[in-house]
Amino acid sequence: MSNVTMDATAILPILKKKLAFLSGGKDRRSGLILTIPLNSDQTSMEELSATLDYLLSIPSDKCKARGFTVIVDGRKSQWNIVKTVVLMLQNVIPAEVSLVCVVKPDEFWDKKVTHFCFWKEKDRLGFEVILVSANKLTRYIEPCQLTDDFGGSLEYDHSDWLNKRLVFEKFTKESTSLLDELTIINDSDKSSSVDKEKSADCALLPSFDPETVLQTGHELLSELQQRRFNGSEGGGGGQAAPAWCPMEEELLAQPQVMKLLDSLREQYTRYQELCRLRNKRTQLDEIHAKVMQVVTWLQGPGSELLKTQQAIGDSMRTAQALQQKHEEIESQHSEWFAVYVELNQQIAALLSAGEEEEVAELKSLQQQLSDVCYRQAAHLESRQNVLQAAHSFHSTTQELSQQLDGLLGMLCADVAPADGASIQQNLKLLEEKLQTVEAGLTSLRQKGGLLLEQMCSQPSWAVEEPESPAGEQQDNVQHIQGVMEEMQLRKQRCEDMVDVRRLKMLQMVQLFKCEEDALQAVEWLSELLDALLKTHVRLGDDSQETRTMLDKHRKFVDVAQSTYDYGRQLLQATVVLCQSLRCTTRSSGDTLPRLNRVWKQFTVSGDERQQRLELALNFHTAAERVLQQENVEAESLDEVDSSGRALLDRLTMPVIFPDGSEQFFGSPSDTAAAAEGVRERLLLVEERRLQLQEARLHNGEEEEEEEVLNGQEGRLDVIGEELSEKEEQDEEEEEAGRHDEDLERATQDC
Repeated sequence: MSNVTMDATAILPILKKKLAFLSGGKDRRSGLILTIPLNSDQTSMEELSATLDYLLSIPSDKCKARGFTVIVDGRKSQWNIVKTVVLMLQNVIPAEVSLVCVVKPDEFWDKKVTHFCFWKEKDRLGFEVILVSANKLTRYIEPCQLTDDFGGSLEYDHSDWLNKRLVFEKFTKESTSLLDELTIINDSDKSSSVDKEKSADCALLPSFDPETVLQTGHELLSELQQRRFNGSEGGGGGQAAPAWCPMEEELLAQPQVMKLLDSLREQYTRYQELCRLRNKRTQLDEIHAKVMQVVTWLQGPGSELLKTQQAIGDSMRTAQALQQKHEEIESQHSEWFAVYVELNQQIAALLSAGEEEEVAELKSLQQQLSDVCYRQAAHLESRQNVLQAAHSFHSTTQELSQQLDGLLGMLCADVAPADGASIQQNLKLLEEKLQTVEAGLTSLRQKGGLLLEQMCSQPSWAVEEPESPAGEQQDNVQHIQGVMEEMQLRKQRCEDMVDVRRLKMLQMVQLFKCEEDALQAVEWLSELLDALLKTHVRLGDDSQETRTMLDKHRKFVDVAQSTYDYGRQLLQATVVLCQSLRCTTRSSGDTLPRLNRVWKQFTVSGDERQQRLELALNFHTAAERVLQQENVEAESLDEVDSSGRALLDRLTMPVIFPDGSEQFFGSPSDTAAAAEGVRERLLLVEERRLQLQEARLHNGEEEEEEEVLNGQEGRLDVIGEELSEKEEQDEEEEEAGRHDEDLERATQDC
């Protein structure tokens, strides 16, 4: 097969015009069909000639020997253009043309043809020319070999054909050039393939990417093979035409593509092996250089950076600054550690597929690199742990200092609470703050011990390297111990002050408690006084009941006396506590006068109550005696009568307090009820007097007794009238009391 002598890219715009094309169809002699569609009067003969030259350069000599059948489609063109094209074929391809079929319009050229007969010019032209209409073209060519422009079934896509030609030519050109380059590279390396010290930089690189060229070739070959075995059926006469291929091997040269691919794969395989060996040696050299670079930096500048960083700071702020500086150092190391990880992976990959003589070198590099990196990482981690412990220690120190300041401020502030509850709250808050300080100091001791442990457990540097200064380390230890001792002393001072403040606050709680209890004693005594005046009114109906009430009254007075004494003791304790607390007495100006005033009122009221009960006891005792005796002297009756009247008069009198104020026992009704009992007993005594007088009348003293009796009846009438008046007065008072109660309830409702 002849090589392609023309490049499609050079005349690509002309080829896109489709001035002529090889559709892949064949005539009955198996010659190729060349179609020239004439579409307009502007057909350029130069462009058509160039197109024909390119198309005729594609088929092989064997294919050309079978001759071409040229179809000149003149249905859309003029006769002179057709004639020019036919004559041009004589100059372009006279030997290859077997038959020229000029497709004519139906009636346009009838007169023109008479002036020129191609068959008469056959000898001069060198090929036969026939004029035929499109529907009669099948007399010379099978329909399955004609495109649809001439009523055939052959499929042809000019753009697709042109793209395939471009791909084929590009592949042929690139693969040929690539083969030459790879051959030169592979042959030039034979003499130096055993030289392991040679630089493996692969300076000779091919102009084209072999993978891309191979991929293009495989795709092209696959397309050609697919078109070769995907034929279509021909029509005509009901007989099936044999399979055919529009892109036959003569047109696209499949064997040439396959041969180029085989040669290219062979050379490319050799080239890959060559590059692999060169890259391996280069990779080993690069790994060695990078390993030494990492080791040199870590043992040099990296170690110096860490050796200069030994301080732990004296506050949380300086510790943070040191941590930030350490982070910068870690950042610098992390870049080299990343290189270490990458180198370690590369070495591991080379060890898995390396040769025996390379394995020892790689393992030595790997061990050296790992030792240096792990040692440096241990120093970094130890320094980081020390700084974290230092930051935690300084943070706890600052927090504890603030807690101590707050506790000291609370201790220095004056204590002026309003009541005992607020003092208890302050005392509880003080205890909580002290507990917080104790917990903070415990935490500080723990973190200080951890920091000292971290500092002592730092890994030492290599023997050949100088040790870090011991003075700075000792200063750090002394600083930590000094801080813990200072905090312990501050905490102890605060504890002593807390003890004093606790005692003072407890005394203040006791002071407020005494004052509250003293006020409670005053209230209790006031309640006793109120109960005495309001409820202790009855005097008893007989001597026994009166005696019992007198005993209860004495006990009642004893309770009041105990309450008063209790209040006095509390007030005395208050005075003592105030003196201890160096403050003015709080109760002597208010509570003590109230206590004394209420006690005096109670004393006066109690004495009055006791005197009334004693009078009532004497009255009931004398009355019972005269009522029980058979012979009673008039003087005894007169004594009973006088004592009863004195008692009634006493009931109407108010209690006069030392401040001049007055207070009655009970309500008027209660007083009236007590007086009523006395009057009833007086009435019995008078009846007894009458009985005695009547008895005397029976003994002969009638006149005198009658006078006495009349006198006694007069007295009884007086007593009866007094009782009636008293009852009316009591009813009026009760009515007034009920009116006042109704008025009070109405006022409350409003």
